[in-house]
Amino acid sequence: MESIYLNKNEERRLLNGHQWIFSNELKSVPKDIEKGSVVKVFSAQNKFLGIGFYNPHSLISFRFLSKRETHIDQLFFESRILRARDFREKIYPKSTTNAYRLVHAESDFLPGLIIDKFDNSFSIQTFSAGMENHIQTICDVLIAHFSPENIVLRNESQLRELENLPQEKKVLLGNPTDLIRIYDTEIQYDIDILNGHKTGFFLDQRENRKRIRPFAQDAHVLDIFTSDGGFSLNAAYGKAKEILAVDISEEALKRAHHNAEINQLKIENLIKEDAFSFIEKLEHEERKFDLVILDPPSLTKSKKTVSTAIHAYKKLNRSAIKLVKKGGFLATASCSHHVGEDLFLSIVQKAANDAHRKVQLIERAAQAPDHPVLISMPETQYLKFAIFHVS
Repeated sequence: MESIYLNKNEERRLLNGHQWIFSNELKSVPKDIEKGSVVKVFSAQNKFLGIGFYNPHSLISFRFLSKRETHIDQLFFESRILRARDFREKIYPKSTTNAYRLVHAESDFLPGLIIDKFDNSFSIQTFSAGMENHIQTICDVLIAHFSPENIVLRNESQLRELENLPQEKKVLLGNPTDLIRIYDTEIQYDIDILNGHKTGFFLDQRENRKRIRPFAQDAHVLDIFTSDGGFSLNAAYGKAKEILAVDISEEALKRAHHNAEINQLKIENLIKEDAFSFIEKLEHEERKFDLVILDPPSLTKSKKTVSTAIHAYKKLNRSAIKLVKKGGFLATASCSHHVGEDLFLSIVQKAANDAHRKVQLIERAAQAPDHPVLISMPETQYLKFAIFHVS
């Protein structure tokens, strides 16, 4: 096992529980270490700090694994994956759901690894070269302890480019050509783990979808960026009077329509349009809704584009607020890590000022508890969700 050494005082963040070391924090690195290798890390004073994955091609050069020098083998992965499973099964017993995020990367002390469980099928993403090197071992653990029907690899994220890893999608086990039915309390979804968004379905908003139900009762609802219809289905379950759902993806809208049918719920209008232009069109037409739901994709992947994202979030929320009837509600979200909660709330307030409306924050939340946050690592908290009363 090779060794790497930090510059003076650069161990502080690691000792406080953060799990990354950046390339500019390293003093001494042996040449020709293969990306994804397990290495030992030492302070500038030659104090052993632990072991982790090293990637010479990434800004995140080191991802922490253990304080002890240990083998990164099947027993290691079994211990951490099963600990993560036990925690999820307490939060989400089988009576409430058959789907959850089994592993949430650094938050479950498996840096760069995402595993979503959909009934008896698993969708995996890897964002570190080290996890890439151990994908077969990870699959062996899933096979030994879950007896899965399907395992798919959904490595299509641009974030992999930061690790000098290719984008790819492949089936590792089974033949997942059919839709997989999951349920989340009262609502069922048929999902496509091979072709659906990200890992197949957005589980992180599951609790927030339920939060909008009381505000949807007898309401005219606008759901922007509806994806597979999660918020719309919960609005329909909450007895909405009428729902207008918008997304640019025709395939996502087909899944939303199908999911409405299997639940015997009605989404009156599913519209394939660019959300940014469509919301402006509705604003120009002076349309009004009792509840507007705004759940855009991440609008920035790095600090370099935060200012552009701020402008886009402000524009979207300003238009959305204008579309809310007086006394109505806005449910709005951001999944951009680089736009923190305080900044996000201030964006909504400025959007309200520009719209000449008043907003009262009545609920705020984050990602679902199967996407835990490591307090020592702010990067693990990314989703912001808020409901506002608009007057």
